[in-house]
Amino acid sequence: MKQTETRPKIREDWSAMTLYERFEQAAIVVLTGIIMIVIVSALWQLIREVGLRLLLGGLDPLDYRTFQAVFGMIFTVVIALEFKRSLLVAVERRFGVVQARSIILIALLAIVRKFIILDLSETEASKIGALAATVLALGVVYWLVRDQDMRERSESQDL
Repeated sequence: MKQTETRPKIREDWSAMTLYERFEQAAIVVLTGIIMIVIVSALWQLIREVGLRLLLGGLDPLDYRTFQAVFGMIFTVVIALEFKRSLLVAVERRFGVVQARSIILIALLAIVRKFIILDLSETEASKIGALAATVLALGVVYWLVRDQDMRERSESQDL
Protein backbone atom coordinates (compact mmCIF):
# COMPACT_ATOMS: atom_id res chain seq x y z
CA MET A 1 0.00 0.00 0.00
CA LYS A 2 1.36 3.44 -0.89
CA GLN A 3 2.15 5.94 1.82
CA THR A 4 -0.36 8.44 0.41
CA GLU A 5 -3.09 5.81 0.64
CA THR A 6 -2.09 4.85 4.21
CA ARG A 7 -2.22 8.32 5.77
CA PRO A 8 -5.89 9.05 4.98
CA LYS A 9 -6.85 5.56 6.17
CA ILE A 10 -5.03 6.16 9.47
CA ARG A 11 -6.75 9.53 9.84
CA GLU A 12 -10.14 7.95 9.16
CA ASP A 13 -9.46 5.14 11.62
CA TRP A 14 -7.98 7.45 14.28
CA SER A 15 -11.38 8.71 15.43
CA ALA A 16 -12.68 5.14 15.72
CA MET A 17 -9.68 3.97 17.77
CA THR A 18 -9.70 3.50 21.51
CA LEU A 19 -7.23 5.43 23.63
CA TYR A 20 -4.99 2.36 23.88
CA GLU A 21 -5.07 1.79 20.10
CA ARG A 22 -4.04 5.41 19.58
CA PHE A 23 -1.20 4.93 22.08
CA GLU A 24 -0.19 1.76 20.26
CA GLN A 25 -0.08 3.57 16.91
CA ALA A 26 1.92 6.47 18.37
CA ALA A 27 4.39 4.04 19.95
CA ILE A 28 4.82 2.24 16.62
CA VAL A 29 5.53 5.53 14.84
CA VAL A 30 8.15 6.46 17.49
CA LEU A 31 9.74 3.00 17.28
CA THR A 32 9.83 3.25 13.49
CA GLY A 33 11.69 6.56 13.77
CA ILE A 34 14.20 5.08 16.21
CA ILE A 35 14.75 2.02 14.01
CA MET A 36 15.30 4.29 11.00
CA ILE A 37 18.05 6.07 12.94
CA VAL A 38 19.61 2.72 13.85
CA ILE A 39 19.43 1.59 10.20
CA VAL A 40 21.07 4.76 8.93
CA SER A 41 23.79 4.47 11.57
CA ALA A 42 24.44 0.77 10.86
CA LEU A 43 24.45 1.39 7.11
CA TRP A 44 26.89 4.27 7.53
CA GLN A 45 29.18 2.07 9.64
CA LEU A 46 28.99 -0.69 7.02
CA ILE A 47 29.83 1.69 4.16
CA ARG A 48 32.65 3.25 6.17
CA GLU A 49 34.12 -0.11 7.18
CA VAL A 50 33.99 -1.59 3.67
CA GLY A 51 35.33 1.66 2.20
CA LEU A 52 38.24 1.76 4.63
CA ARG A 53 39.06 -1.89 4.01
CA LEU A 54 38.99 -1.30 0.25
CA LEU A 55 41.26 1.74 0.52
CA LEU A 56 43.68 0.06 2.89
CA GLY A 57 43.67 -3.18 0.92
CA GLY A 58 42.23 -5.15 3.83
CA LEU A 59 39.09 -6.37 2.06
CA ASP A 60 39.96 -9.96 1.30
CA PRO A 61 36.68 -11.87 0.86
CA LEU A 62 38.57 -15.16 1.10
CA ASP A 63 39.67 -14.32 4.65
CA TYR A 64 36.96 -15.72 6.90
CA ARG A 65 37.38 -12.95 9.50
CA THR A 66 36.71 -10.30 6.87
CA PHE A 67 33.75 -12.31 5.60
CA GLN A 68 32.40 -12.63 9.15
CA ALA A 69 32.79 -8.94 9.89
CA VAL A 70 31.26 -7.64 6.66
CA PHE A 71 28.37 -10.10 6.50
CA GLY A 72 27.69 -9.64 10.21
CA MET A 73 27.26 -5.91 9.57
CA ILE A 74 25.08 -6.59 6.51
CA PHE A 75 22.83 -8.90 8.53
CA THR A 76 22.52 -6.24 11.23
CA VAL A 77 21.10 -3.85 8.62
CA VAL A 78 18.82 -6.57 7.17
CA ILE A 79 17.46 -7.43 10.64
CA ALA A 80 16.74 -3.76 11.37
CA LEU A 81 15.03 -3.34 7.98
CA GLU A 82 12.85 -6.39 8.59
CA PHE A 83 11.92 -5.11 12.03
CA LYS A 84 11.00 -1.70 10.58
CA ARG A 85 8.92 -3.39 7.88
CA SER A 86 6.99 -5.36 10.48
CA LEU A 87 6.24 -2.13 12.33
CA LEU A 88 5.03 -0.47 9.13
CA VAL A 89 2.66 -3.39 8.54
CA ALA A 90 1.29 -2.77 12.04
CA VAL A 91 0.80 0.94 11.26
CA GLU A 92 -1.24 -0.01 8.22
CA ARG A 93 -3.40 -2.00 10.66
CA ARG A 94 -3.51 -5.03 8.39
CA PHE A 95 -2.71 -7.30 11.33
CA GLY A 96 -2.16 -7.03 15.07
CA VAL A 97 0.61 -4.96 16.60
CA VAL A 98 3.41 -7.14 15.28
CA GLN A 99 2.74 -10.38 13.51
CA ALA A 100 4.19 -13.50 15.14
CA ARG A 101 5.63 -14.57 11.79
CA SER A 102 7.71 -11.38 11.60
CA ILE A 103 9.09 -11.89 15.10
CA ILE A 104 10.08 -15.47 14.30
CA LEU A 105 11.71 -14.37 11.05
CA ILE A 106 13.68 -11.64 12.85
CA ALA A 107 14.82 -14.16 15.47
CA LEU A 108 15.93 -16.55 12.72
CA LEU A 109 17.86 -13.77 10.99
CA ALA A 110 19.54 -12.85 14.28
CA ILE A 111 20.64 -16.44 14.86
CA VAL A 112 21.89 -16.79 11.29
CA ARG A 113 23.89 -13.60 11.89
CA LYS A 114 25.29 -15.19 15.05
CA PHE A 115 26.33 -18.28 13.09
CA ILE A 116 28.09 -16.10 10.51
CA ILE A 117 30.11 -14.11 13.06
CA LEU A 118 30.81 -17.11 15.28
CA ASP A 119 34.44 -18.14 15.54
CA LEU A 120 34.14 -21.92 15.43
CA SER A 121 37.64 -22.47 16.78
CA GLU A 122 36.74 -20.66 20.01
CA THR A 123 33.12 -21.77 20.43
CA GLU A 124 32.04 -24.74 22.49
CA ALA A 125 30.15 -27.49 20.72
CA SER A 126 27.29 -27.18 23.23
CA LYS A 127 26.75 -23.54 22.24
CA ILE A 128 26.69 -24.43 18.55
CA GLY A 129 24.28 -27.27 19.31
CA ALA A 130 22.02 -24.95 21.30
CA LEU A 131 21.98 -22.40 18.47
CA ALA A 132 21.22 -25.15 15.94
CA ALA A 133 18.38 -26.46 18.13
CA THR A 134 17.01 -22.93 18.41
CA VAL A 135 17.06 -22.51 14.62
CA LEU A 136 15.29 -25.84 14.22
CA ALA A 137 12.65 -24.95 16.82
CA LEU A 138 12.06 -21.50 15.31
CA GLY A 139 11.85 -23.08 11.84
CA VAL A 140 9.17 -25.49 13.03
CA VAL A 141 7.22 -22.69 14.74
CA TYR A 142 7.52 -20.51 11.61
CA TRP A 143 6.23 -23.37 9.47
CA LEU A 144 3.29 -23.98 11.85
CA VAL A 145 2.38 -20.27 11.97
CA ARG A 146 2.69 -19.95 8.18
CA ASP A 147 0.56 -23.07 7.72
CA GLN A 148 -2.08 -21.67 10.10
CA ASP A 149 -2.09 -18.31 8.25
CA MET A 150 -2.54 -20.09 4.92
CA ARG A 151 -5.47 -22.09 6.29
CA GLU A 152 -7.13 -18.96 7.69
CA ARG A 153 -6.71 -17.12 4.38
CA SER A 154 -8.18 -20.00 2.38
CA GLU A 155 -11.12 -20.24 4.80
CA SER A 156 -11.80 -16.49 4.53
CA GLN A 157 -11.66 -16.69 0.69
CA ASP A 158 -14.12 -19.58 0.70
CA LEU A 159 -16.69 -17.49 2.57
